[in-house]
Amino acid sequence: MKRLLILSLLLWVCVVFYVGIYLFVGGFLLVRLEVNRTSTCGDVLHPGEEQGDFCHVKPRFRRAVLLIIDALKIDFARFDPTNATPRHYENKLPVLEETASSRPSHSRLYPFRADPPTTTMQRIKGFTTGSLPTFIDVGNNFASSAILEDNLIHQLGQIGKRVVFMGDDTWESLFPKKFYRSLPFPSFNVKDLHTVDDGILQHLYPTMVSDDWDVLVAHFLGVDHCGHRFGPDHPAMADKLTQMDGVIRSVIERLENDTLLVVMGDHGMTDTGDHGGESQKETDAAIFLYSPSPLFPKLPFQSEPDVVPQTDLVPTLALLLGVPIPYSSVGQVLLPLFPPHGQTEGAVGGLSQLEALWINAKQVNRFLKTYSGMAKDIPAESLSKLQDVFSRVSSDYLSTVGKGQTPSPELAASLQAYLTSVRDTCRATWARFSPLKMAAGLAILAFACLLCFILSELSCVLIRENVLRAPVVAALSVGVCVAAGQLFTQGYIEVAWCLAAAALSSELLFLWRAHRVRTSVVAGNGSKAPKRANWLTLRHLLVPPLLVSLLRCASLLSDSYVIAEGRVVTFLVFSLSLYIPIHLNWDGLLLPPSHDPLKPAGLLPSPALSPSAVRKESSTLVACLGLLVGSLYLSLSFHGCREEQGTCQPSPFLSPLSRLQDNKLKNLHYVLSLASLGLWTYLLRRWLRHYGNLNSSGGTVFTARVILPLLSVCLGLHWAVSATPEDSFRNLADLISLAQLALPRAAFCLLGLGLLLIWLDPLTVFVKTRTVAPARGSSLPPPRYRASTGISPQAELHHLIPQIYQRMRRSLEDGELSGGAELDSRPAVEAYGLGTVYSAPLLLFCGLLGIGLLLLHPEGMALSFLLLLLQTGALLHIHASSTALNSLHGAHSGGFDVPWTPVVLWSLAATQFFHATGHLPTFPSIQWNAAFVGFPGGHTGTILPASLVTLNTFASHILFAAGCPLLLFWPLVCEVRGSRGVRAVGEDGEDAVMEMRLRENPQQFSSALLQLSTRYLFILGAQVFASVCAAAILRRHLMVWKVFAPKLMFEASGFLVSCVFLLIGVTLVSRVDMAVGRWFKRLLPDESR
Repeated sequence: MKRLLILSLLLWVCVVFYVGIYLFVGGFLLVRLEVNRTSTCGDVLHPGEEQGDFCHVKPRFRRAVLLIIDALKIDFARFDPTNATPRHYENKLPVLEETASSRPSHSRLYPFRADPPTTTMQRIKGFTTGSLPTFIDVGNNFASSAILEDNLIHQLGQIGKRVVFMGDDTWESLFPKKFYRSLPFPSFNVKDLHTVDDGILQHLYPTMVSDDWDVLVAHFLGVDHCGHRFGPDHPAMADKLTQMDGVIRSVIERLENDTLLVVMGDHGMTDTGDHGGESQKETDAAIFLYSPSPLFPKLPFQSEPDVVPQTDLVPTLALLLGVPIPYSSVGQVLLPLFPPHGQTEGAVGGLSQLEALWINAKQVNRFLKTYSGMAKDIPAESLSKLQDVFSRVSSDYLSTVGKGQTPSPELAASLQAYLTSVRDTCRATWARFSPLKMAAGLAILAFACLLCFILSELSCVLIRENVLRAPVVAALSVGVCVAAGQLFTQGYIEVAWCLAAAALSSELLFLWRAHRVRTSVVAGNGSKAPKRANWLTLRHLLVPPLLVSLLRCASLLSDSYVIAEGRVVTFLVFSLSLYIPIHLNWDGLLLPPSHDPLKPAGLLPSPALSPSAVRKESSTLVACLGLLVGSLYLSLSFHGCREEQGTCQPSPFLSPLSRLQDNKLKNLHYVLSLASLGLWTYLLRRWLRHYGNLNSSGGTVFTARVILPLLSVCLGLHWAVSATPEDSFRNLADLISLAQLALPRAAFCLLGLGLLLIWLDPLTVFVKTRTVAPARGSSLPPPRYRASTGISPQAELHHLIPQIYQRMRRSLEDGELSGGAELDSRPAVEAYGLGTVYSAPLLLFCGLLGIGLLLLHPEGMALSFLLLLLQTGALLHIHASSTALNSLHGAHSGGFDVPWTPVVLWSLAATQFFHATGHLPTFPSIQWNAAFVGFPGGHTGTILPASLVTLNTFASHILFAAGCPLLLFWPLVCEVRGSRGVRAVGEDGEDAVMEMRLRENPQQFSSALLQLSTRYLFILGAQVFASVCAAAILRRHLMVWKVFAPKLMFEASGFLVSCVFLLIGVTLVSRVDMAVGRWFKRLLPDESR
């Protein structure tokens, strides 16, 4: 087996795909250009445009208190006295509505709408800079970097205001060394509801009564963490909101007349407590404004806003506190907070509505001019229109003020319309694309898919040629030349273009080499050229499995398909599975041929074509198809729901046991989860025992016998401890906390030890030598070469291969076998588990890995993982039975090639179980709780939590990619005697030697493994290419950032993870092959003596 060549080819293909994805994403998800300029006090132009120091004018308010209640959605803030049976999150903040209704001139409550992505770091950026976020910023939510753009915190510090902060430590990383005093608390542990809030309350009231602050910022996290852990409709949420109600009341009592209070949420949350997307439940937070002195007009403002955009808080607070509006802000002042023109007597140093709008418009116009001079992404036509509107409004305003006339309401409306137009234009154009990078990425991905297809179809030819050396050398040479050229002409190196040049040159050279190899094969063989040389024909390409894959790729251009993908993929898996027996029946292979009595005896079917064998395989296929359909149907019960799906209700199994309040339901879920985990473990061990793979004393067998059960026990105990309510067993609180830490970490250690033992010692073969005794009542010699197929009455002899060294000598030595009579006198060798020597360690590896991934999921997903195991087994047996039926009828093509149908089914099943484990290609559906399994106290870095969340999100991709080689082994594992049409050496006829056929034909083994891997990569790569095309073509589509861009990110990430674990699976097969080779080298000399 050519292990190094296979791994090198697969690694090269993966790298080429990575480069294409990197280039396209770099051109599609560029970060908005930041204008690193700062507003100054002299920049604030007064009505007559005279220069002055705005900051020395007495502001409307001397102090401000900002209480940020993370995830305070507007539904939490509203109060309905007619609601007799409120839910846990309803009517728990009565202070807001009470104050707003009893003191309307002092307070207001508004919906506070955030711009997506609704993650905390982006929201803090939004309501401190007044700028709009970009899509790619969501990736920085847990790796916050300092804000470089002009912002409120910087402006307040510039004029000497003392800003005191306490709460979410994200602020400390965004504004390093910007606070007069800072009390940050760790924010990433979503299971901790009280540490941050209690820490704030220890310092909040003492700080308020002191005189060493001007602006106080307190960011509470308990409500957000309660939503993540329990969801909004939970008693813990009622307790937390009630606590916040008391906090707001206490703060109001301590306010002075010159202090403004702002209570606000940074984003909302879904019904499951998540956020990050752009549904209305996620974007609509609440904002409450209050001051002991009159803040709003006595009469209701005629244009009272229905919703306040978060960016509008920045210019409003800046002008109320007497600081310049941050340079890059595109927000609009909140007019009700400013008195109408000519009514500013009651607010010393205050600005009127018109004056505030004018200052705001001048600032936005200045930013627009600066930005358009630095970046050319705003369309010239839109820019020209905006400049014309501002010139006209500016002229009207200056003329009105210069003449001392009373401004008309239309003037204020025109200024508001201008500010709204600027923000809408920026929002529409700040998805900055690089068409050249996107085109290069598309080209590289298209060629990568093509070379993957060619590798799969010409694997038997290309495996004999050293086709990789020239493309790799060309890639390195071209990459270095491009880098040198850039350094010489530009003075710096753009890595992206060096990688693009290297990847394209490598792909083109490989395609040219493959064409030459194919041409030489056809020319050398003439009419006897292999069928695979004619792979690029319409009949060969338009086969049903490839058509299904093509249909799915085309459907990725539809937002409706992406939204309903979970159910559609389930339907495709069912349809393609049903195609297999229909196709077999169409070809007359599903049932044994009927006997025609008129036919001559010499034309009777071969004894190899046993009707009972055909019926057995057909029955197995139909039974497995039924199991598959049942698993598919049940797996629909574990799907999550997108916001666009309306009345869809997410699966109750997605909620952790700790969220369930009904004890009977909680116990039922726990019993189901425990039973599913036990059945998963039992089925793995039962399969290994059935095929004789638990008899040796190696590391893999130790893992199956000891580590696998221990890991299951740890997982079951961890679920029990995690489901324990916090207020239960108070005397055992410390022990429970220790168990929550120790049990998952023990499971991680067992998992790592088990995987390491499988990797280091993958062989599961037990060898026993015995002298052949003469058979009683029979003079026939013992069989020379056979593997039991499970029908032997002797349980201890299941799947052993006597005298295996006789047949295997051909794969290790060039010489001929010795004569049969000479060998009969030698001792026989019983090799337990040799028939499944490749599949056993790989299956155990995937099974162990599956339990580890289950640890990162909610407990209810255990049943879904069991369905995954059953569905995988059904797919493998359907493939094996189909192969056996083709072989029994003589329709098998020979070799070990895996057809397209099972490969496409395998890839579709990976996507189907991505949805069946509760995941969706949306950011709010990410199960962040996985980051804290075994780490309830949080993390010091971001690599480990990011890795845990990635393993949780792409668990199905990981398991199906690592287990992909099982498609090659399973028809051999389930091999029927005589099904392959290969004659044995002795007189005993044909033998079922299972996976040892691979050792007998190393060239075909290498070719088949390479073909299977590249076919799987081709299907996955085609899906990525389709997602990339959808994002490129529909980049101005209304749903691009809500549907297509997230789908692209998840599809690309899933492909990257799948590539890694496919390489791991193939490498494990290579290690098993090396171990088998060493085992035979040790065995043969001993047996030859």
